[in-house]
Amino acid sequence: MKLPNGYGNVSKLSGNRRNPWRVRKTIGFEYYDRLSKKTVDESGKEFVQLSMEVLPDGKKRLILKQKFATIGYYPTRTEALSALAKYNDDPYDLHMDTITFAEVYDKWSEEHFEKIVPSARRTWKSAYSYCEQLYSMPFKNIRTYHLEQTIKEATVGDNTKGRMKSLFNLMFKWAIKHEITTTDYASLCDSIKKPKPQIVRIPFSDEEIQCLWDNIQFPFVDMVLIGIYTGFRPQELAILKIADIDWTEKTIKGGLKTDAGRNRLVPIHPTIEDLVKQNYDKAVEMGSDTLFNDENGQQGTFLTYDKYRGRFKKVMKKCKMEHKPHDTRHTFITLGKHANMDEYILKLIVGHEVNDITEKVYTHRTIDDMRKEILKIQ
Repeated sequence: MKLPNGYGNVSKLSGNRRNPWRVRKTIGFEYYDRLSKKTVDESGKEFVQLSMEVLPDGKKRLILKQKFATIGYYPTRTEALSALAKYNDDPYDLHMDTITFAEVYDKWSEEHFEKIVPSARRTWKSAYSYCEQLYSMPFKNIRTYHLEQTIKEATVGDNTKGRMKSLFNLMFKWAIKHEITTTDYASLCDSIKKPKPQIVRIPFSDEEIQCLWDNIQFPFVDMVLIGIYTGFRPQELAILKIADIDWTEKTIKGGLKTDAGRNRLVPIHPTIEDLVKQNYDKAVEMGSDTLFNDENGQQGTFLTYDKYRGRFKKVMKKCKMEHKPHDTRHTFITLGKHANMDEYILKLIVGHEVNDITEKVYTHRTIDDMRKEILKIQ
């Protein structure tokens, strides 16, 4: 029985094969030059002249050839016809058979980058830049060996190699979801272990905190001190809204990253109440909805973590200190522990998960409880 035009074709291959029946679909046409024995692109007058030229054997120089994509190979003609019918009922992208590592990255990153901040995007782009030897490989042909060799041969530190491994994990997960491959070869990279982060947090000493107060007029010293007395992460501080300040209860609502950390309430320590009020009034005067602003910002007055980090470095240089932005949060936790703050209230304030079931489910802490504990920090 002849199949309809454009439907595809089923043919039996010669030899003793397990799956001799091949199913193909026409995906386009190309012209073949019988004289040069090369494929010719359609392009203007030259193509027209070639197509009109007749060779000595009486045949035209150019012949039209079909371009096929193989859907699969099957043991019987019945199964092959069934596969072809299934494809025509719900066509899928046959290009998935040849899609490269670079193309998968482009498609994956287009989706993934919408969910993350610019600074995180840069880390993925950096990891990808060291995978050049994989760029042109068909994704379905990539195996664990290729991934491991790519990581081992990259002249980068352990953290970047760990990021490369994470990139492969996410790309293979995406590729399996879109039926480009069926095996997660990235998960089999046993010889490549993502290094454990070795981040050293150094709390501000009493002398350093006093030095900050002595330089309170220097731009953004107040923001550093507010970070020390609230425990907010730098990126959490940067996006606080004036609407997050409750002057009746004297609390700040904010937080990111985890379920325990999002939208948590932090009592305003009396030591920094004036600093918070000054930033609040300044934001209202500027017509800004964010608590912290940079009047001289070249890309807007609002702050991001990257912007804050640059200003934090200037504060450290001014005060001749060596600290990282997250050291403010670590300082608050350290001060809280030294002041014998209630363990669970301290976790509530900084947004750490409470593992004790009784404390987590049955005990309800009030703002007054939290304020009483935070006042232990002198």
